Amino acid sequence: MTIPLTPPGDHTPAYAATDLTTCDTEPIHVPGAIQPHGLLLAVADETLEVVMASANTVSLLGLATDDVVGRPLADVLGPRAAQLVQGRAGEGFPGEPLVVVLDEVGRGELAGLECDLRVHRSGARTVVELETVERVRATPMSYQSARSAMARLGAATTVMTLADQIAREVRALSGFDRVMVYRFDEEWNGEVVAEDRRPDLNPFLGLHYPASDIPAQARRLYTVNWLRLITDISYVPVPLTPIVDPGTGAPLDLSHSSLRSVSPVHVEYLSHMGVTASMSVSLVIEGELWGLVACHHYSGPHRPPLEARSAAEFLAQVASPMIADRERADDREAALATQAMLAEITARVSASSDDPLDSLLGDPALLPLMNATGLALNFDGVVRTVGKVPDEAALRRIATIVDRPDRYAIQSSNLAALDPGLADLAPVASGVLRIGASPDRWLMWLRPEIEQVVDWGGDPTNKLLAAAEGPHVRLSPRRSFEKWRQVVRGHSEVWSHWEVEAADVLGRHMNGLLLLRSREQIAMAESLQRHVVLDHAPDFAGVDLVASYRPATSYQLGGDWWDAFELAPGRLALVIGDVAGHGVTAASAMMQLRTALRAYLFEGHSPAECLDHLDRLMDGLLDVQVATAVVVLLDVATGEVEIANAGHPAPLLSAPGSAREVDGDVRPLLGVGEGVARSVRLTLPVGTTLLLYTDGLVERRGSDMVERTDRLRAITSATTDGEPLQDLVDRVLAMQESGADDDTTLLAVRRA
Repeated sequence: MTIPLTPPGDHTPAYAATDLTTCDTEPIHVPGAIQPHGLLLAVADETLEVVMASANTVSLLGLATDDVVGRPLADVLGPRAAQLVQGRAGEGFPGEPLVVVLDEVGRGELAGLECDLRVHRSGARTVVELETVERVRATPMSYQSARSAMARLGAATTVMTLADQIAREVRALSGFDRVMVYRFDEEWNGEVVAEDRRPDLNPFLGLHYPASDIPAQARRLYTVNWLRLITDISYVPVPLTPIVDPGTGAPLDLSHSSLRSVSPVHVEYLSHMGVTASMSVSLVIEGELWGLVACHHYSGPHRPPLEARSAAEFLAQVASPMIADRERADDREAALATQAMLAEITARVSASSDDPLDSLLGDPALLPLMNATGLALNFDGVVRTVGKVPDEAALRRIATIVDRPDRYAIQSSNLAALDPGLADLAPVASGVLRIGASPDRWLMWLRPEIEQVVDWGGDPTNKLLAAAEGPHVRLSPRRSFEKWRQVVRGHSEVWSHWEVEAADVLGRHMNGLLLLRSREQIAMAESLQRHVVLDHAPDFAGVDLVASYRPATSYQLGGDWWDAFELAPGRLALVIGDVAGHGVTAASAMMQLRTALRAYLFEGHSPAECLDHLDRLMDGLLDVQVATAVVVLLDVATGEVEIANAGHPAPLLSAPGSAREVDGDVRPLLGVGEGVARSVRLTLPVGTTLLLYTDGLVERRGSDMVERTDRLRAITSATTDGEPLQDLVDRVLAMQESGADDDTTLLAVRRA
């Protein structure tokens, strides 16, 4: 990386006359300089020889910078300090600050003083930072005070009350004149959502600031180093000597440095606000910058003690997950309300004898479900509407613009941004939520625009206006921070993710209902079922596996299924199940259960836990009556088997001359919401067959089920050594007479 305006060997800071044309690309992590209230040394790991030093060593240590570079650290700071640094050398991030008395330094302003010592790694170097211990206005963070502060933060029940408490706590610790909590939106504009200030200062609460005020590289740095301090914005940067590390040929990365010199653009920005010192502490949620605790001072330089700064950083780290929890709690309440309304709608539509689409469009909760004012449905080219909507041509245009072949549910809260020609529709349709998998079958909810008054801290467009003046005019940070009011139009209320999910669920539920009324869609469902429930089992190393699915003659769609897949090398999951009933409902339920069970198994749940999860899922969410299932986990190498059964026919263990059912507890049917499954463990010897089957094999009208089960055992015990597994399965399936009134599924496994 090259440093602007810094020739090799020149002892000047990397920052020079930066203007706003380079603001977004400014190399703020490698400024080549520090702030003057401390000292920075970069040393080699093994020898602790000083490789780079800040140019203020003369005043602070009484040693010329050129004399410091190349000397052992013990000669510069004394053996005691060097030993402390050696104990921390190689650590990637700054650890707990150390306190050292430089009584082994004979000259300079730091000689004999108590100093805070911070050590961290930067590339191939260990970075040492020193600044004098500041005892003035110190607010020590003891264990008890930390617990009290955390308790006060934890007592806040909303994001806003939590933000208010954060501002109060950090101001009490740091002593700044103003402390704000600044939250970013999805476009990185910021809003002051909480503030604690000196009574004589004008409030900033509620003001917005454009994304350009904090460029992208600065936001990235905030997630790396949570705290940044400028003790005096009128400081003169202290350059590093040399500017480029002679061993690496690169500038020293100061991302983790507490003394890092800041961008002159930012300093100028603060000076226009009348700020004389500032501190920023990051609020980071799941690795992404949520906001900042921004601290401003107006009455001269201000350097809070390192102890207070560390405490403020600690509180921000504690508060960040709390903010996430409060946001999730707010979202969860809204999502639960939406899910409850959705469940009522689907229940009414499902119970109605009317056409499903007529019933849906006539439901009074359909618009409130999405907090929408209009709705349009296109089914096979016929458009029907509810509420306030534009004309049909405009509706079709909107549907086409937002259509995404790879997405079933898609939303926008600013249609004019997608097509400026739709701007005139904003009073009726500024936002849209569309579901549908084909151009002639879709459902759209519409929202009108919401005029929003935004109070900005100064005109957010003035950078663009200045840029229009041409390249020969130096661009500087905006000078006006007077409140600037803007009316934002053309935007609807943003669609929440749970609303999009509810629309997706409703659309797929309606598809299921429509399948019941359409021969064509029944054929599609049958094809899908046959795609899911295959005729042939996959091949796995170390086992023979045979599967068969035979539909009933009176129904082409049933609830039987089998599944076989590898959870890990040599560890197989085998499943067989049966959803009560026939037709589209049973087939759809079967696919839902099969998918859910796969998910539970891949999450690492045991067979018994998987069945209990399925029971709760069916009882609470799925529109399914009852089902049975057997889940088997097989270790191919050892033959260890774990089996759990929910109301299903017991598996058979078959060997030449013997066949027995697998004994064990069988939990009640799935979907009743009661009972607990328990696993059975056994060993499957080489050559022994484990046979799973559905009740269609042994149940027939007018036949004795016990007699047919005995017949099944007799057939399987008649196997001979070396008989191919497929031959055994064929003999078993020969039990099934023509004209069977239930589908039959069979899955057999034998260790090779």
